[in-house]
Amino acid sequence: MIQYNPKSWFSLIFDVYSRYVIRALFPLILFAGVLTAVLCFLFIDVLHITIEDTKAFHSILGVILGLFLVLRTNTAYDRWWEGRKLWGQLVNDTRQLAIKISTFIPEEATEDRLFFKKMIPNVTFAMKHHLRNSILVGEMDFHDENHKRRIINSAHRPNIINKIMMERVMDMNKRGLITADKLFILDKEIKGFTDIIGACERIKTTPIPYSYSMFIKKFLFIYCITLPMTFIGEFGYWSILLVAIAFYFLMSVELISEEIEDPFGRDINDLPLDELCVKIKKNIIEIFNNN
Repeated sequence: MIQYNPKSWFSLIFDVYSRYVIRALFPLILFAGVLTAVLCFLFIDVLHITIEDTKAFHSILGVILGLFLVLRTNTAYDRWWEGRKLWGQLVNDTRQLAIKISTFIPEEATEDRLFFKKMIPNVTFAMKHHLRNSILVGEMDFHDENHKRRIINSAHRPNIINKIMMERVMDMNKRGLITADKLFILDKEIKGFTDIIGACERIKTTPIPYSYSMFIKKFLFIYCITLPMTFIGEFGYWSILLVAIAFYFLMSVELISEEIEDPFGRDINDLPLDELCVKIKKNIIEIFNNN
């Protein structure tokens, strides 16, 4: 995710992200410009036709299009913001689990403390790679080879890590390290990880409905390719520039919405999952080391 100063107008206006958007939309902008140039040549130089004023028609369409774009942007941002809230909850839940375990387990139980010191951060790394359809495990610290094998061979690694942690909690209860009340508390904390990954999967696997996305793109395209009719009679060949600018701003809204509606990827505006995972790992290490 881009880190920026929202009060710096100059840097925002001339930010490099604008150039990224232009590169992504360049084929469509070029098509709109060429189409406008062809229409200008036909109506002005070949047919000598004066186009009647169509501003009223495009104004009505513009109002309708504006409503659709607002709804589209809000829907995409809601998905992005919900993803951020879920990962914010994950930060807090991992801290709470680490604090409770480091408090519940006596200092002498070094193996159990080391197990959770390594395994709790693994939950976040597994969630990140699972949401990105990645199978990398290089960022994880494994307590033993058996756990490593079980995690690598699993199709849903966050679930397996939660299961391994729950098995350890149950084992500590059998050994008398924690009471039944503490077992119940830790069970709720681990269950929270399952709830979070389930909510993130809901966002990732439920895209904007196809008919809605298709209609928005068709509406945008038809509006933009008919826009030259509004400008040619008054601005002539300057319509090429005006249409290209209008096309750029309208299509940029749709492009940004597509980018943020799946907030767990590696796009410029996606959530900073790498930084969050590293932050969580540092927090967990500090909690267990600060005795």
